[in-house]
Amino acid sequence: MDKERLAALRAQFGAQNSTRIYDPKFARVGQKLFNPAGTRAMPWSGVPTLLDAPHRPDGSAEGLQIALTGLPMDLGITNRPGTRFGPRAMRAIERIGPYEHVLDCLPLHEARVADIGDVAFTGRYDLEQSHRDIEAHIDRILAAGALPLSVGGDHSVTHPILRALGRDRPVGLIHIDAHCDTGGSTDGTRFHHGGPMRNAVLDGVLDPERTIQIGIRGSSEYLWEFSTVSGMSVIHAEEVPHLGMVEIIRRARAVVGDGPTYLSFDIDAVDPGFAPGTGTPEVGGLTPREVLELLRGLKGLNLIGADVVEVSPEYDATTNTAHVAAQVMFTILSLMTFSPSLPA
Repeated sequence: MDKERLAALRAQFGAQNSTRIYDPKFARVGQKLFNPAGTRAMPWSGVPTLLDAPHRPDGSAEGLQIALTGLPMDLGITNRPGTRFGPRAMRAIERIGPYEHVLDCLPLHEARVADIGDVAFTGRYDLEQSHRDIEAHIDRILAAGALPLSVGGDHSVTHPILRALGRDRPVGLIHIDAHCDTGGSTDGTRFHHGGPMRNAVLDGVLDPERTIQIGIRGSSEYLWEFSTVSGMSVIHAEEVPHLGMVEIIRRARAVVGDGPTYLSFDIDAVDPGFAPGTGTPEVGGLTPREVLELLRGLKGLNLIGADVVEVSPEYDATTNTAHVAAQVMFTILSLMTFSPSLPA
């Protein structure tokens, strides 16, 4: 580097200009994040919340556009337990966001968002009562005028969420998972994490023809015939490299259209090499980079809510699973700020 070039860089970026951001796009970001002294909030301090969102100790969603909430229940699992600890593990992830550079947004600064805490379960042993508790909890969020973004818990929690959201009309669904979760009764009950999407269709709250399931794989294919018979679109994991993410995004957008749509993300959609902390891991899954590309391609869809489920932190010595899940949640939160259904 010649001396004149170095001198020019020092003049522009050194001394009193060391905290200045010149690019207008990024200056907008810096103005929201830095205080006048040029420092930012420390991510490891304060009360841990989902995505470092403001905390609502009273559990109220009043005045919010998006309510973050935990659903720590795993009574519906069929394999390894532990997803009841998923919300706590994701709250402990200390550095996600605050800027989504591809979508160019700061969701916690550009929308009214808060962590309203966990659903208040009336007991710890009754699965069906827990589902009623979740439905009532989501009802309160909707009554307050907010959109719900939930953290499970096992995937059975999606059924009561859809019952609340689809009560007046069936909704569409983008479902990213290793499993279709359209199985029937097992061991005497239909309320388990392998059947929420089937239950939601049969309850009339989910439109199967506006449902697409992405990342499906594993040894349980024989359980998922309801998906295709009912009219759901299914993209298996082995198809992903051949179709390409651009085509998958196009299909997803075409299936759900511009109608009200829910997004449900099971962490076992991600290959266990990246996210081992889950109850039903399936080798051959999506990479985190593929997941983020897929989600970012959904910008502008009419999202009315979302969930991230099935994080079981005790099977993950590195916290990678919770970290990937929190990044996914942040990206979904960013998407929701562009939704036509975002409250004013």
